[in-house]
Amino acid sequence: MTTWRRHLHAHPELGYEEHATSAFVAEKLKEFGVDEVVTGMAKTGVVGVIRGKRPGNRAIGLRADMDALPMTELTQAPWASTNPGRMHACGHDGHTTMLLGAARHLCQTRDFAGTVVLIFQPAEEGGGGARVMMNEGLFERFPVEVVYGLHNWPQLPFGTFAMPRSAAMAATDEIRIEIAGRGCHAAMPHNGLDPIVCAAQLVSALQNIISRETDPMDRAVLSITSIQAGEAFNVVPDTATLKGTVRTFRSDTRARIVGRIRDMVEAFGKGFGVNATLYHRQGYPPTINHAEEAAFGADVAETVVGPENVQRDPLPSMGGEDFSYMLEKVPGAYIWLGVGGADEGRILHNARYDFNDEALPVGVAWWTGLVERHLSAG
Repeated sequence: MTTWRRHLHAHPELGYEEHATSAFVAEKLKEFGVDEVVTGMAKTGVVGVIRGKRPGNRAIGLRADMDALPMTELTQAPWASTNPGRMHACGHDGHTTMLLGAARHLCQTRDFAGTVVLIFQPAEEGGGGARVMMNEGLFERFPVEVVYGLHNWPQLPFGTFAMPRSAAMAATDEIRIEIAGRGCHAAMPHNGLDPIVCAAQLVSALQNIISRETDPMDRAVLSITSIQAGEAFNVVPDTATLKGTVRTFRSDTRARIVGRIRDMVEAFGKGFGVNATLYHRQGYPPTINHAEEAAFGADVAETVVGPENVQRDPLPSMGGEDFSYMLEKVPGAYIWLGVGGADEGRILHNARYDFNDEALPVGVAWWTGLVERHLSAG
């Protein structure tokens, strides 16, 4: 598995471009003896079907994401990315490998009653690959009773699991604010309409929506992550652009915050005499675990690493995840696998991140334990 994982790490591909990755996955599944291998769902997705040796009508879905990020790797590992500007900085290479390892074991043993559906999904990093696979009939073609997802988590110690009982990951929204003023000489600002001053004031004011208008017990984040304006030291530019994200769990909170951002953008535009416009793109819904399936997944995790190493009620993450679309349609849960390293700076979406290969068999043990326990009887 380490060899597979490092091969995938060295050849990262972005969402909907995972052609070599999906070919590698499909080849391995066929080599293992998976009963049915379907390629081309959501362009580059792969689905494998394994049938147990005991009769049964039940089915379980296991999902792993395959895509990389548009980043330049700085690990200097022998297996570092060979694709410039592409990097597995979120550990999806590890996720794919662990599900392949589980597939191999399940094909060898087939000690279960029913069917396992292996879902190798493209484009989790903003592309909504889960939604596209579902729109193309994923669960109609491969019906399952439950579906599970797993993500490596550097903030957790190696050899531990955390399974939220309900909310696991936040809803994600993108915002872009375009401010159009009138450029002029920086030494004579009275001749123009400065978009930068408006932008600077707006960045600070927007935080009031979270700190003073949102219940502290209702988790929400508003981050402005990009300010683009001007090039020269002596020129007031015509325009300024702000970009950022909103993260929430409740639909009413989500709608209220976006509405208040729109109110502020319009008000600041009028107040500074510039044209300010909000562009909002709604992203993934919140990832909400189903209670029964979350408890079941935590029970299985305890058999792998012991009860003392399983958190059953961790705080949710403000990160987003398109596995949320699957959980809206099918009962299931999303678990975090501790891989360690955060205290040393090895965190997700960092140019020096590399998946901890020692965690591979731990993840496989959880996947196979889920199947053998859920499909213990037809």
